[in-house]
Parts: sequence; C-alpha cells; structure tokens
Amino acid sequence: MKTGCVALVLCLNISVDPPDVIKISPCARKECWIDPFSMAPPKALETIGKTLHSQYERWQPKAHYKPQLDPTVEEVKKLCNTCRKFARTERVLFHYNGHGVPKPTANGEIWVFNKSYTQYIPLPITDLDSWLKTPSIYVFDCSAAGMIVKAFLERLDWSSSSSASSLKDCILLAACEAHQTLPQSAEFPADVFTACLTTPIKMAMHWFCNRLLLHDSLEHTFIDQIPGRQNDRRTLLGELNWIFTAITDTIAWNVLPHDLFQRLFRQDLLVASLFRNFLLAERIMRSANCSPISFPLLPPTHQHHMWDAWDMAAEICLSKLPQLIADPNAEFQPSPFFTEQLTAFEVWLDHGSEGKKTPEQLPIVLQVLRSQSHRFRALVLLGRFLDMGPWAVDLALSVGIFPYVLKLLQTSAMELRHILVFIWTKILSLDKSCQVDLVKDGGHAYFIRFLDSLDAYPEQRAMAAFVLAVTVDGHRIGQEACVNAGLIDVCLRHLQPENPNDAQKEPLLLQWLCLCLGKLWEDFSEAQLLCLQSNAPEIVIQLLSEPQPEVRASAVFALGNLVDIGSPSLNEGDDDSDYDEKVRAEINVIRSLLQVSSDGSPLVRSEVAVALTRFAMGHNKHIKSVAAEYWKPQTNLLLKSLPSLTNISTSSNIYSPNSFIQGSSGLVSHIGPVLRVGSDISATGRDGRISASSPIAKNSIMHGSPQSDDSSQHSDSSMLQNASNGGLIYTRSRPVDNGIYSQFIATMCNVAKDPYPRIASIGQRALSLVGVEQVVMRNNRFSSGGAHSGETSAPPSSNFGMARSSSWFDMNSGNFSIAFRTPPVSPPQHDYLTGLRRVCSLEFRPHPLSSPDGLTDPLLSANAAPSNMGLDMIPQSTIYRWSCGHFSRPLLAGSDDNEEANARREERERIVMDCIAKCQLSSCKMTSQIASWDTRFELGTKASLLLPFSPIVAAADENELIRVWNYDDALPVNTFKNHKLSNRGLSKLLLINVLDESLLLVGSSDGNVRIWRNYTQKGGQKLVTAFSSVQGHRSTGRSIVFDWQQQSGCLYASGDISSILVWDLDKEQLLNTIQSTADSGISAISASQVQCGQFAAGFIDASVRIFDVRTPDWLVYMARPHTPRTEKVVGIGFQPGFDPYKIVSASQAGDIQFLDVRRASEPYLTIEAHRGSLTALAVHQHAPVIASGSANQMIKVFSLEGEQLTLIRYQPSFMGQRIGSVNCLSFHPYKSLLAAGAGDNAIVSIYAEDNYQVK
Repeated sequence: MKTGCVALVLCLNISVDPPDVIKISPCARKECWIDPFSMAPPKALETIGKTLHSQYERWQPKAHYKPQLDPTVEEVKKLCNTCRKFARTERVLFHYNGHGVPKPTANGEIWVFNKSYTQYIPLPITDLDSWLKTPSIYVFDCSAAGMIVKAFLERLDWSSSSSASSLKDCILLAACEAHQTLPQSAEFPADVFTACLTTPIKMAMHWFCNRLLLHDSLEHTFIDQIPGRQNDRRTLLGELNWIFTAITDTIAWNVLPHDLFQRLFRQDLLVASLFRNFLLAERIMRSANCSPISFPLLPPTHQHHMWDAWDMAAEICLSKLPQLIADPNAEFQPSPFFTEQLTAFEVWLDHGSEGKKTPEQLPIVLQVLRSQSHRFRALVLLGRFLDMGPWAVDLALSVGIFPYVLKLLQTSAMELRHILVFIWTKILSLDKSCQVDLVKDGGHAYFIRFLDSLDAYPEQRAMAAFVLAVTVDGHRIGQEACVNAGLIDVCLRHLQPENPNDAQKEPLLLQWLCLCLGKLWEDFSEAQLLCLQSNAPEIVIQLLSEPQPEVRASAVFALGNLVDIGSPSLNEGDDDSDYDEKVRAEINVIRSLLQVSSDGSPLVRSEVAVALTRFAMGHNKHIKSVAAEYWKPQTNLLLKSLPSLTNISTSSNIYSPNSFIQGSSGLVSHIGPVLRVGSDISATGRDGRISASSPIAKNSIMHGSPQSDDSSQHSDSSMLQNASNGGLIYTRSRPVDNGIYSQFIATMCNVAKDPYPRIASIGQRALSLVGVEQVVMRNNRFSSGGAHSGETSAPPSSNFGMARSSSWFDMNSGNFSIAFRTPPVSPPQHDYLTGLRRVCSLEFRPHPLSSPDGLTDPLLSANAAPSNMGLDMIPQSTIYRWSCGHFSRPLLAGSDDNEEANARREERERIVMDCIAKCQLSSCKMTSQIASWDTRFELGTKASLLLPFSPIVAAADENELIRVWNYDDALPVNTFKNHKLSNRGLSKLLLINVLDESLLLVGSSDGNVRIWRNYTQKGGQKLVTAFSSVQGHRSTGRSIVFDWQQQSGCLYASGDISSILVWDLDKEQLLNTIQSTADSGISAISASQVQCGQFAAGFIDASVRIFDVRTPDWLVYMARPHTPRTEKVVGIGFQPGFDPYKIVSASQAGDIQFLDVRRASEPYLTIEAHRGSLTALAVHQHAPVIASGSANQMIKVFSLEGEQLTLIRYQPSFMGQRIGSVNCLSFHPYKSLLAAGAGDNAIVSIYAEDNYQVK
C-alpha cells in the first residue's frame, strides 16, 4: 500500500478573518513558515500552496500532488474525483487547512467558499468521504477539528457492516479536539500542526530553542541554516532527521500494538512519516493546551522518556551550530546517540530474557543498519537477540527488519557475510514465507556463493544450506532459480572430500547439504535429471554409512525424493533414454536403501520406510504380481526360486535383508507364515475405509501362520489386500527386474515388525499398498496385548547420542511447533567423572489419536474413499522439519551454561564416591530384608533393577510388563508394558546414564531393544528409541542376552547365534560383529566397566571367553573352568574394583569359578554354591561380594575369598515361609543392597546390612 495522490485544500482567505475567531495581538501568523502579510494576498496564497506542496513532496516524492486554493464545493468535488481516479486502489491524502473559514459545525461540516467569496459554504463530511472513497487519509488543520473526527466515526457506525473495511482503510489526523482552538501564541506558526507534520525538524528545533534557558543567546535564524540535507546522514540536518526517525519509531513501537504499528509505520512511507511527525505534534501542541487526535486512536506519548534522548540530541546540535555556520568546512562530528543506544541494547542482551520487558532500542537498531559505520556492531547485536528464540525473531520482524536485511544481501562487504547468514537462518527458522521475497530479489545467489566458499566455518555454511533448503521448500520458482544458479553442483562438490584421507566433514554441514538437495529436487523432474547427470545418487549413497544418524537420515531423505511415485506429471515429456536412466538410478537407490533398512536409528529407519513406500506406490502393480507369484497358497516350494538377496553388497556397518534369509527354507519360515496375497478384485472395503478391526488399525504386527488365521472373523481387513485398486492409479509402464521386488517385499516384512511402532505402521501400510495382507494370530495367553493406559510412544528419533541432547517433536497433521529442538551434531565428549559418559535421549510428543479409524499416526491414516487414495497415502518424512528445529534454538550459548544441571551432577558424583567408599569397607552381609514387594506378575519376576539415587526398584516379567516401586515408602510408582505385540519374552533390564537422568533399557529375548525415559513418573514413560540388536542374525530360540558398557557407550548382544554384536549407541550403529568361535551359543555376557571394549561371555557348553574389540583377533582369553560339567554358564561378571583381569563365572550345575586372565585357564577358586540348580548370579561393581540364587529357594552371598557371608532361605515373617525359586539377582550400583526376584510367587525382596537406615 502506498499513497498515490495528495489533495491540498487551503481555505485561508488571507486578510479576512472568519467571524467566529477572535485573534490576540501579537498572534501566530505564519503559514508554511511564510508570513502571508509580507506580500499581496493572491501571491501569498500561491506561495503558501507551492511551499506546502514541496514540504509534502519531501516525504513522498513519487505521489501526484493537486493543490486547490480557496476552493468552492464543486472544485473540491472535482478534485476528489480526479484524485481517486488517478490513485485507483492506492491511498489518497486529503489535507485541509481551514484557518480562513469558520470552525467545523457540530454535524462535521467543513467550510469552503462560493465563487465570489462572499459566503462560507458548508461541505458535509459524508460528501467528502463518498467522493474520496477508501483507502484514504485526512489531515484537518483547523480549530475544533475533533468535530470532524466525531462526525466521521458516527457515519461509519451508521453505515452497514460492509463498511468495516472502510473503517480500517480510513485514517484521520486532526489538529485538536472538538472544544479546542488552535494556539495563537506568536512563538508558534499559525499552522503549527501542519508544520509538525511536514517540517518536524525545523519545528522541533524552534520549539526546543524557545524552552532553553539560554535561548536568548542563540539566534533563531541559525535554525533555518542547519547545514546538510535531510537524506544525508553524514550531515548535521540528515543526522538529526535520522535520530528523530529512530526515536519516534521507538516510541510508537513500544506503546502501540504490533499490528497497529505495522499498519501505520511500515506499510505506507507517507503515512509512516505523518504518524512519526504526529507524535511530535502531540508533544508540542499539548504544551499549548491543545491535543491533536487521530483515528486510529493513539495512546498519549508526549511524556515518553525517549523524548529526553531527543532533547539531548537537539541540544548537542544547537551547540555545534555556530561553529558549523561560521566555518562551513569544519569537520562534522557524529552524535553519540546511536553508539549509546547500541550500548544500552547490549546491556539488555546481557541481562534480558523472554519473560522480561522487551528491549525498547530494537527500532533504533533497525535504523542503525542504514549506517555503514555502525552496521557491523548492530548486526552482531541483532544476531544475539534473534538467537534468544522464536519470540525474539517475531519481535524483530514486527519492527520491520526484513526489508533491511534483504537489501543488505546486495552488499559485497566480506565482514558482514557470516552474521547476515546467521540472521537469515534465524528469520527463516520462524517465517518460511520470506522465501518468496528472497528469490524475487535474487538473494539466493548470495547464500549459494557463501555455501561454496571455503573460508567460512562448516557450521556457518550449514546455515547457508538451511537457508537455501527453506528457499526451495515447496517453492517451484525457488527451485528453478537455485538449479539455474548451480546449487546442485555446489552441494555435491562439498559432499565428497577432495582427498579420501581428509578429516571428516562437519556432520551438520553434511546433514544440511543432503536436506537441501532433497528439497531441491523434490517433485521437480528437471532437477532430478540434472542430478543423475551429476552422479548425485552415488555421491549421496556414500553417506549412508556415516557415524551420525542425522547425516544418514538426511541422505536417505535426499535419495528417497529421487524415487518416482509414478505420477504421470513426473514422467510427462521424458524420452525413453531419460526414463531408462531414471529407472536405473532409482533401482540403485532402492538397493542402497534396502541395505540400511535395519539401521540402529529409528530416525534413519523411518526415512527408509517412507522412501520404500514411495517405491511401492510407483511400482504397485509389478510388486503385487511378484508377491502373488511367490506367495500363492499351498505353493511354498516356489519360494526356492525367489531371487537371492545375496547380490546386495553389505558394508561392515550395514546389514541387508539377505543376511537373515538363509536360503529358501529360511525365507519360508520367516515370511511365508505371516503373509497372504490378495487378488486384484475386491480392493477395499465397501466404504473404502480402514476398519478398526483391521490389523493395521489395531497396531498389530504380523505374526502367526496361515493355519491360525481366522479369515472369516477378519473380513474387514481384506481391504488391505489391494489398496491400490481404484485409488493408486499411478504406476510404472515398464517393470524392472523382479529380483528387486522380491527384496523389497522381504525387507518390508521386517519393517512391518519393527520394534518402533510408527515404523512398523509405515511398513504395514507399504505392504497393504502392494496387496500383502497381514494376518493377526489369536493368542489367548497374550490376548491383552494392548499397551498400558499410561504408555506413550513417539515418532522415530535419532537415538540418544552421547553428545546430543534434544527433542524431536511430533510433526503429525502439519501442526508442529517451531520451538521443537534439534541436537547439535558434534563429537562425543567425556563427562567429568572419569570412565562415565552421558547418553542423552531425544524427547518426543505422543501421537494424537486423531484418526477416525483408530490409527495412532494421522500421517498413516487412510479414511478417504478409494477414488481419493493416492499421494495422500504416502507417509510424510519428518527429518527435514525436525532438523529445522535446530536453528530455532539458541546457537550462540555455550553447552555448559546449565549451571543447575552441572551442580546436580557434581552432587551425584560426590554421593557416588561416598557410597563406594562405604560399601567397600562394609561387611556385605545381606542379612536384613528391608522390603518385600508382591509384584503380582503372572509368570514370576524375570528381571529386577535398583536405581542409584532414589529408593526405587524396577522389575519385569516374561510378558514384558514393567512395574516400578518405591521400597522405602512401599508404594507403587508406575506400571507399563514394553510393547503391544503378542510375541513377548524378557531378557534383561539395564540402566543407561546412571549419573544423569537415567534411561531404562529393556532387552527382549528376541533381540529387540527399547529404551525408556520418565519411567518413574506415573503414566509419563516415553519410548526414546527401539531397534533390533540381532537384525540379520536369526535366533533359533528366544535367548538373546545383553549388557551395557557406560564408558564406551556400547551395547553387547548375543545368544544362540554365531556372532556377538557390538552396538555404538552414540552413533546408533553396529560397531562390530564378532564371531564367537564356538559351537554353542552364548548364555551370559558381561561388559567390563574398567576396560572399554572388553567383555566376557559364558557359553551354553560351559566355556568362558573374553573378547576385546580393540585387538585384531578380538578373542583374548578362553577357558573351560566348569569341566567336567557341561551345563551352561548362567552368569558371568568382572570382579569388583578396578582389576580388569579377574572374572567370576557360575554354571547351571551350581559351581562358581573365579578366574584370573593372567594365569592359566584353570580357576584359582571354586565355590560349590548349589547342587545343579543355580539360576542367577550377581556381582557387585564395587563391593567385594557376589550373590547366587537357585531354583531350590535359596540365596547365598559370598566374599571374593569364597567365604559364605549370608544364606537366605526364609522370609523374615512370623510364619517363616520359603523365599521362592530365584529368577534374578541384582546389586545396587553403589550401595550394599541386593534385589532378588522370585519365579513362583513373583515377590521381589530387597536385602541390606543390619545397620541399613531408611532415609
């Protein structure tokens, strides 16, 4: 909006006073600073008109000006119609000077003349408004001008509701209220209101000079000789105007609502100037008991403290005037105003926050950006402010910062590049709509050049990549502009190291280069063809083995956007050669994605599942035909002809589906029993909706066999057999090799059973797209498979990296908060206590249950009719939106600023040291039962765990039901189920981050690992991450064992498989696969808490081995201490203390062997603890004590010298009942406490020394 035409109506009738005005002597006479009695009246009137024209023209030089001097009603009407016709939809300004006519009437009529100037003719405001229409702005400079405003508002109230827009598009400025008369004092000009609006500096300086104590010593003529130009800030007059603009903007921004400030001070240049000057008019005229008014009504500002700053600037100016006038060549000394205001803003930044008063200097900082001398400091301070959060960005945008920083992109100043990129990063993290203006002004080229520069830090270049990613996100014009500017080549060049031996690139840069590429060619076939010509897929595929899960997920996102979903618009116009090239590249991409489908990070697996679903959409019919061919009923022998998956090359850190499909029989057992292929008829249910009784709506995972399927009771689920019929109309015209389709189906079957709920849902959806129905096995034993009411899950996340601490908030339904947080991607850092490291989890919001079909993920719901099914069925990627949150968080604050967390950690370290010292000196006789808890587990207690810093014990049963209990208060804390699946079995409970907010790792006997946080809050538990630790290694039974090594951040998993898998939970990646070199499986595993990478394993054949991942051969020790017994090793552990060479091993036969790795393989001490019934072994980490339990209802506690310290057989009750068969034993990490879980009566008992005191 701008003012296109200005009507200047002057009713002066010089030398004839109106009848209702009695003038004093001497009185104000000047109009536009001209004495009308200094020349002939006609000449004076013409001169005043021209001067008023020139004064307005200074504020809006491009407007069309039409003066009308002493007019008649017809002349005013003609003037108004002409102005509206010329301005069209732009604003028209109507300036009325009524100093030569009577005051407005009570009805709001203003006065003009008849043709002979013998009468005053009233002009109703209604007529004036009907001629000018809207948008318009009126300036009434006459006595009792408030009458006009009152009548105008009454007319708007009487009008119909359709005039609401007129109310908004009409602005009124009046010189005084209805009962007031204009000042007549000779110290003011007669048109003081007009003088304030059009010549504010001159008026302000005259008024200020009259108020000075020493005003007699200063000649008023000096004020008219202030040197310089108003638009030249390097001159005195220009600097005064600059300071005045900054101060009036600051006053307005601090007292007005932000939407009104935007309307009056940022939309129209002339309107903004008039309202700035109106604030001055209010200050000056109120000193003469006259109150200017406006519509919209402004709050009083004449006493705002920022006027004091203006007075100081004016006084400094007046003190310089005599010298500058005497010596025009004297050097101009800038005012300290802006330097002082920047300092004040800097002080606020040091102490301010969101909850405190907003910084009033923000508009001044905006003005300082116009000065080259202050610009760098202002940008740095502005960057600090924007970094305080989205609220700060919103405030800066409300001030009007956007046009300034947009224009600064045209500068070539090298020192401004880094801070400008930072500021734009902060702006776009809040307001994506800025992308349009950025591309329109060619600003994208600035960021492409910065991204390609090697002199900037990688983190800063990552910001440039973020800006470019937002620029092209869903913006085809932006995509085309960036492609034409060579962004693809720039990104690809920096994705690959120039020298293979170069150090690893900054992960954040790699992450955003991938995301930028993914957004650049998203749904843009021309860019996809260019990327194929640039060999982009091969370059990005190399990043799938990067150690940071964020980088891997971003690479999958970029590759997934290359997968054509088969929309005709994407293939339209492509010739055969281009099409074949795209298909070959797409198949290469899919093969690579199949390799990372078992990645340890749910964030990565989620992106893989989304990409594979796109593949299922584009190749729907061909995949269905392959599924129908290989999985026909009663023809499982055809599975032997399934193309082998061994042609998928597997890297050392990536597993492919072929590694867990061992020949045709393995495929039959793994996939055959859980699939049923639908035909191409009866595609969906009658109403086209997913029934709540369908497997996918129940959140069930495929399980069971065709024989157990009750198809008659699941008729609604038949709609999943062919969701594509009638709805998924896009498909390839030519198929590719059927082998990739078979690999896809095999992989998606595993994805559909992913331990992370959302990923499993995506896999189920992909299978339903290709007609593979999921069969839910009815299992009476586990019929209550639903989650506990307090259980919550969230979207898959980057796991909980060692040095990453942040949140990935739910992106569902498109309603995502910009405040969601993203982890900094940085190398792992050690914590303060030697040997202990912190693993911080990602926090998620639970999925809202908003789908009418009961699906927990609205992104995956399919409640549309078949004719609408298509692109909407593709689940949405979340890595991009989640990653954007990183830049909305403070980036300049240090990571150690959280003093409270550091103090809490130091306090815990002190407690740990005290507890360790006490337990090492204690007798360790666990003779006192301090608590007995009936867990009410149906199948007995399978695992228990004592928390380090609170009197809390966690226990779980074979059904993976987890209960948490306070043993000091004897009160339950929380209860929840580990998962909703019917296939259950618990292996172990482990604690991660014992010195911080600990996480609960729940290892299932099938190898799935789930990690929970907030598990001690009733109903507040959150699933942090979940993955399969033995993906690619099919267990013959259900006996996977685990252990966690805090200082290395590694999880060790093995069992009745031939390998030991070492997972790096910081990288969320498989670190090593160690061959066990034994003919039997592993039954117990224990990680050393002293030596990183070292762990001991006990085998089913009673042998013991120690492995070290740091050595080339891995195996460092092997012994058979339990010979001649051959029962399996039940428990194994490193002896307490810091001696890494001694271990303890207990076999099912009942003997406990003490071994020293430095000696021979023979044990140096043997304890015959139990007779053929040993079921559990616990080794304290610090106290010199071990404990064993047996199925014969007995617990024994031994010293490291073999002395039996305690024998526990009975409950300490009056009846003295037996304790029950022992299923599990666990010591407190730092205290002399022992938790024992029974198998037959499900009681968890906690034992301590006699002197234990409840705190």
